[in-house]
Amino acid sequence: MLEVRNLEVVYDDVMLVLRGVSLRVPPGSIVALLGANGAGKTTLLRALSGLLDVHDGEITKGGVTLEGEPIHRLRPAQIVRRGVSQVMEGRRILAELTVEENLKVGGHTAGTSHLDRVYGLFPLLRERRKSVSGYLSGGEQQMLAVGRALMAGPKYLLLDEPSLGLAPSLVGQVRDLIVEINRQGTTVLLVEQNATMALSIASHGYVMETGKIVMDKPARELLADEDIKEFYLGAVRSFREVKHYKRRKRWLS
Repeated sequence: MLEVRNLEVVYDDVMLVLRGVSLRVPPGSIVALLGANGAGKTTLLRALSGLLDVHDGEITKGGVTLEGEPIHRLRPAQIVRRGVSQVMEGRRILAELTVEENLKVGGHTAGTSHLDRVYGLFPLLRERRKSVSGYLSGGEQQMLAVGRALMAGPKYLLLDEPSLGLAPSLVGQVRDLIVEINRQGTTVLLVEQNATMALSIASHGYVMETGKIVMDKPARELLADEDIKEFYLGAVRSFREVKHYKRRKRWLS
């Protein structure tokens, strides 16, 4: 179990970004974390993967445990060795290196023992293993970013907006790949603004707003929730606006 308990995070000693966040990612599951830009989703992933220090962030309350053991004070490489890998938003591939060199960088803690699995999931990467990564398409670079994270053989994979900037036809491929990665035994925490895609494959979902969890339900219930539909498909920016919008519609009717 990967678990976050009452987590508070401050940036630059003054900016409180996470405000008592708690969530659970059970082994074998896909858990979706939804929210608008600025809600605190990426900060939460940084806390899970040990990358807060790089961005001048600090955990001031609460913690993160993996299989009951605290990991929130560990360095990123130590967290990877314990089985947690992150695919960061924006792919962050090493553009000047080849595909296979990028993958080997991802395997610095486990060698190349997972290379066959990655090439099995992404046959295109095998075909282009000698290609310079910077010349790949956006979708191919996303495959490479996921493959690089899988090279460490993680038990838990943290995905930050994997469908961002991709054509609709590629979003479906990303969805299917996440399902297959999970089927092969890797637990997934999926951060997404594409709520429909994320909730269609998740078992449970959390919704963040201004650094707090404001909704927590089984994914199928969130997918059917009218407030979620208003928030993600309507012209509103927060759940407070959803409620105000509904009150206004009743007043005008």
